[in-house]
Amino acid sequence: MKAYYTALMCGALLLLSSNALARSTKQISEAVELSQQVWLEKIEASLAETHTFRARFTQEAEQNGVSTGEVSLQRPGQMRFSYDPPSPLLLVASEGKVVFQDRSIGQITSIPVEHTPLGLLLRPDPRFSGDVSVIGFTQERNEIRLRVTKTDSPGEGEMTLYFSKKPLILKGWSVLDAQGHRTSVFFTRPQMGIKLSPSLFILPKEED
Repeated sequence: MKAYYTALMCGALLLLSSNALARSTKQISEAVELSQQVWLEKIEASLAETHTFRARFTQEAEQNGVSTGEVSLQRPGQMRFSYDPPSPLLLVASEGKVVFQDRSIGQITSIPVEHTPLGLLLRPDPRFSGDVSVIGFTQERNEIRLRVTKTDSPGEGEMTLYFSKKPLILKGWSVLDAQGHRTSVFFTRPQMGIKLSPSLFILPKEED
């Protein structure tokens, strides 16, 4: 009989321990989710409050190698990537579209901004919900990595945004397209809240 009660007591203790562990695991999970949600809200606010931005950039593309240049951003809706010589490339986002110019062959390509990854950054009210889905969130020391995709068409690819925590600043991004090609852009010497000339965001034309 004593052995029976001992076994019963052990079973009860194991059950209590199991329930406590389950509650603890749930609390940890909820804390992690809360932390992610808090950071998402902070990132959304930070992007919305960034009206102008200028920095040097380094672009790494699997097919085109490494390029450098200067990026200028004026939210909402305007962005410019000026590539350093000898690159003939120029990219300007304005008037609801992204125009890509290759001066070496006199070619102009125009795409609606909402069909590009830049659409997320240039919209008036950046949100990681609705038409944008978060598919990955990691924190490593002073860096946050946020993976997103289009909710209705995830097969078109995904984008990973890199942020420093202190201060909370966009460090760059990596785009994986539908063909599996990755292009990464990273910023150095960022300046925010500066005055930018409107001429930076004039869309290039074929005769330019």
